[in-house]
Amino acid sequence: MRDASVGEPTGPSKHSYDVVIVGSGMGGGTLAYALADSGVDVLLIERGDFLPQEKQNWSPQEVFEGHRYANAEQWYDTEGRPFSPGTYYYVGGNTKLYGSSLVRFRREDFQSTQHEAGESPEWPFSYDDFAPYYARAEQVYRVHGDHNDDPTLPRDEPFPYPAIGHEPPVQEAADALRRLGYTPSNIPLGIDLREGGGCIRCRTCDGFPCRVLAKSDADVRCVRPAVASGTVELLTNAYVEQVLTDDTGKQATGVRLRHRRTELVVEAATVVVSCGAVNSAALLLRSANPAHPDGLANSSGVVGRNYMVHNNSIMVGINPLKKNTAEFQKTLYLNDFYTHGTADHPYPLGHVQLIGKLQGEMIKGQRPLIPKWALSQATARSIDWWLFTEDLPDPDNRVTLTADGNIQIAWTPNNTRAHEVLVREMRKILRKIGYPFVFSEGTGIEVNSHQAGTVRAGTDPTTSVLDADCRAHDVHNLYVVDSSFFPSLPVMNPALSIAANAFRVAEAITAQHRTTAGRTSPAEPTSV
Repeated sequence: MRDASVGEPTGPSKHSYDVVIVGSGMGGGTLAYALADSGVDVLLIERGDFLPQEKQNWSPQEVFEGHRYANAEQWYDTEGRPFSPGTYYYVGGNTKLYGSSLVRFRREDFQSTQHEAGESPEWPFSYDDFAPYYARAEQVYRVHGDHNDDPTLPRDEPFPYPAIGHEPPVQEAADALRRLGYTPSNIPLGIDLREGGGCIRCRTCDGFPCRVLAKSDADVRCVRPAVASGTVELLTNAYVEQVLTDDTGKQATGVRLRHRRTELVVEAATVVVSCGAVNSAALLLRSANPAHPDGLANSSGVVGRNYMVHNNSIMVGINPLKKNTAEFQKTLYLNDFYTHGTADHPYPLGHVQLIGKLQGEMIKGQRPLIPKWALSQATARSIDWWLFTEDLPDPDNRVTLTADGNIQIAWTPNNTRAHEVLVREMRKILRKIGYPFVFSEGTGIEVNSHQAGTVRAGTDPTTSVLDADCRAHDVHNLYVVDSSFFPSLPVMNPALSIAANAFRVAEAITAQHRTTAGRTSPAEPTSV
């Protein structure tokens, strides 16, 4: 193993572990933390390395124009066209560059909801089952929020830390929204703004790595403490090629991985896949064997299907006569359209939240013909929003592998009428609150930070891959712990729900381990 700053990786220290976790993002990293004091030994495997702390972390030119931290391989659409996905391979996964929005799904999100375009299905457990794990995740990820200001939020207890509050330009927008009858609320955020905390409320947070490690990402808040406990071992720069099973196919025996230039087999009593919805599905498909010819745990044929991402638009309101002086802009969201719509579209529309303050360099790639000085002048006078609407599960939206093993995504947006109405309504609202020029643009297949659904959980093994504990119906000691398990993708950032679920599943894994007699004795890793 290695730590964040010294030493070259030497490979896993043993041949066999109680639990092997593949992926160190919000799911896998949180699970490793949750298991650290459970009495099991854990190997946490990450295909990337630690994202470096360096001055370029806070450079819009380096991050957005130079794509300094983009390290994912190309994926392909159904026409065979390559694209660069919004996915990152580092310790901590995508959370290294996320916006730290750590919100709970609402009570209704765990229930069946009807949309104009179809049904958002019921989850195999309720909000009340999930609530204690939300509370624990909020503590670990140091969530700041106000439990009184959003009537859609099903909680009575305060957040671990108070809301960070709005800077004057955002407060003016909130006051104007309130005068129009809306209910602007504080975004629950995971940042270290405690007394003596490291957060400086800079404008290079959302979409940037945190140079001072004050962002509550999975690396800082979970992986490093888990490794420090001594019961979790971290292996970086290790790509898991296959999950292995015994001859019956009912028991996972470990993983085959490539570490640097060496192929290894590591055995495990329990295998957990936590690679993100696309890569988790791809790993299960790559793990096909005679007992699982269509992919591991895929007797239902559902692995890779029901791929969901939100229908997203960025919306920028500009007042040319007024500068937006906010540094840390991402503090406000609007849920007035969360569960209902309009007279001409009486269905849920979605969620609206501010994003980190745009700068000219951040949008130069999308507007290459506009001089950077003009983009900088415009963004200095803009207020910047992200609008998202629920993308419904569709078995034809799916992850597959090409003949040469590359990831291929089939995705046709659905429930688009709801998104069109949300964009229309928000455009009118921004003009009313003092931004006469409003621009919006939808996102495409490459924007997949909220990917979900490809290894769905449910009670029926013929229509789902996992049970309610995220354990595979077909393989008794295989779990999938990331957003792959989501039966639906509610219109909230999924990160807190992934973390809460990891705490929940940790209890099931610990209980399973305690009922398993004996432990494999340590030995050297096996080279292949």
